[in-house]
Amino acid sequence: MSMTFIDYLSILLFVAAVLGVSMYKSRREKNSAEYFLAGRTATWWLIGFSLIAANISTEQFVGMSGAGAGNVGLAIASYEWVAAITLVFVAVFFLPRFLSAGIFTIPEYLEYRYNATARTIMSLFLMVVYVCVTIVAVVYSGGLTIHAIFDWPLVPSIWLIGILAAAYTVFGGLKAVIWADLIQGSALILGGAIVLFFGLHAMTPEGGIILGWETFMAQAGEKMHMSLPNDHPELPFTALLFGIWIPNFYYWGLNQYITQRTLASKSLSEGQKGILFAAFLKLLIPFVIVIPGIMAWILFKNELGGAGGTAKDAAYPVMIRHLIPQGLRGFMLAALAGAVMSSLASMLNSASTIFTMDFFKRYIRRTASERQLVFVGRTTTVLFVVIGCLIAPMLANPRFGGVFHYIQDFQGFISPGILTAFVFGLVVKRTPAAAAIAAMIANVPIYGALHFSVVQAAIVGALPFLGSMSAEGVANIAFLNQMAITAICLTIVMAIVTAIKPLREPVVMPENKEFDMSHSSAVPVAGVVIIAVTILLYYVFW
Repeated sequence: MSMTFIDYLSILLFVAAVLGVSMYKSRREKNSAEYFLAGRTATWWLIGFSLIAANISTEQFVGMSGAGAGNVGLAIASYEWVAAITLVFVAVFFLPRFLSAGIFTIPEYLEYRYNATARTIMSLFLMVVYVCVTIVAVVYSGGLTIHAIFDWPLVPSIWLIGILAAAYTVFGGLKAVIWADLIQGSALILGGAIVLFFGLHAMTPEGGIILGWETFMAQAGEKMHMSLPNDHPELPFTALLFGIWIPNFYYWGLNQYITQRTLASKSLSEGQKGILFAAFLKLLIPFVIVIPGIMAWILFKNELGGAGGTAKDAAYPVMIRHLIPQGLRGFMLAALAGAVMSSLASMLNSASTIFTMDFFKRYIRRTASERQLVFVGRTTTVLFVVIGCLIAPMLANPRFGGVFHYIQDFQGFISPGILTAFVFGLVVKRTPAAAAIAAMIANVPIYGALHFSVVQAAIVGALPFLGSMSAEGVANIAFLNQMAITAICLTIVMAIVTAIKPLREPVVMPENKEFDMSHSSAVPVAGVVIIAVTILLYYVFW
């Protein structure tokens, strides 16, 4: 794809703005609270944009758009719209407890609620998933986007993304990441709107947004329905009722690289308003990511591998290559690169935070100075990005089923256990540490066993609504329903352990009395509005 001087200039200006603003705003970060939690000074609009920028990356622009072009269609938007409802509950029920405890990391909360072993297990699980799954997937999808649009070699593209993201993360910590997110979050939403605009114009020879939308709806057909049959291999109807809530509550409520932004808020009210602002933005995301993917399937089906969609992850890059005019291509590349750098920087910062605070300070050097903690955080950031860039090219293997599926499926080995440990401990006050530890450890073998066909066949035979059976007798349970089954099993495990050996007295959690825990009266009203709009969207596209 040809590039003009304006394209290259816009890329340079965008990268310069991101690096310049983030480094300037974080130039005085010296101690651990400033480096890892931005000095706990983040306001609601920074938190909201940062949450979205950390979440929406080429993982979505490539993976979710590709799922829209593939056999999932608009139903993949459930990850976004269910997230909007999830965020309301996180703001109301999860955030007050985390901020009141004054924690640096989510695993730290587990130590206060249970014990140090529970904290260490969760920290170890998060470290493995961040380095081997999420960081790998994000740098791969970012490199794939650059490769697909500009025909640059894949491996150098991966390393370019990793180096740029690591640069400002190493320098300024979370404050640098948050301010970079403000620029990149705005750019990615604007960039998605640009692709949607040109996509609608391309739907008809006459052009125009209104006529283009009407033509699109007529040609998209079944791809514009949110409800998929129960035998769908990825997102059946039953997964919307059960399974999809598990990765959503884990991701938005307990995932360190997401929640770290809310832990940095200057008050409970600012944190809650920031989360609800992010929930509102989540309602818009499918229109600028999933729908362009469906448009790519209509307009450029042959380039996506025909009706089978074997190259579905190329949907969004194909739209940019064919529809975006010269002069705007540079901005689109900058927006996509910014999206992946934002998510990658967030993951790197959070992974280094967990290693520094949950491993180095607790097991290696308890008396470490603030300067030493910041140095370790910077060093591990570099190490993690190198590991991620080395592993990332392996995701080109088709057996991983696409970037989005790879991330969601592999996180199932930890997300049901962590979520169950948290929620069960919140509801049942006398839950012992042994119950939480058992749930997190048992998650791996239980979820792993559900990937075997013989186990799936037994479950589908007993509970046919949880999966499907082919004419050849091969059973299939979507991985979201596998998560739901895992969570149910782990809840039973925790209930048994608690019944055998409950705590004598409920645990008294620490309280950060210096933190502003005042509530905002606007939070419940905004939450109800967001849930109502989400239900309306499901009604319209059901």
